[in-house]
Amino acid sequence: MKIKYNIIAFVVIGVLGTISHFIYEWSDFNRVIGYFFAINESTWEHLKLLFFPMLITIIIGNFLFNKNYICIKSKGLIWGMIFIVVFFYTYTGILGFNIPILDIGSFIVAVIISEIYTYKNIDNNSCSNKVWILVLLIFILSFFIFTFNTPKIGIFKDPVTESYGIKEKERNFLSN
Repeated sequence: MKIKYNIIAFVVIGVLGTISHFIYEWSDFNRVIGYFFAINESTWEHLKLLFFPMLITIIIGNFLFNKNYICIKSKGLIWGMIFIVVFFYTYTGILGFNIPILDIGSFIVAVIISEIYTYKNIDNNSCSNKVWILVLLIFILSFFIFTFNTPKIGIFKDPVTESYGIKEKERNFLSN
């Protein structure tokens, strides 16, 4: 059952994460949608592509598996998010520019890393869901806050528009 769920989760996260890249624009830039879906091309916003679809599989998996599933799957999620950030800044630092196919590939690899971590560690009973529920809530809150009140640091900068967050994106959209 575990391996089947990990494969299904990989497909669901991959499909939902890919579609998530376009939902904000498809919604005609709906601010509520912006809380959950990428509002620009920044690395931070791309983490939403992994985070929210995986959160769905965490919630479902919690009902299917043992008592520490939230903890284990959340750790897998963090490893996937770390991979996306490290891979992106490493290869763009070397090349001086980004390549969209590598960005897409890194998302897929991040999902694989997350699912392999989860599969290999699912029977670890020394993990506390309570701590990881708090971690997930902090990430959710951070995604919500930084969508509208974006720090002016690199991870939040949209390399296409050179802007930060939803407010600047809307200003740029309205002025065009």
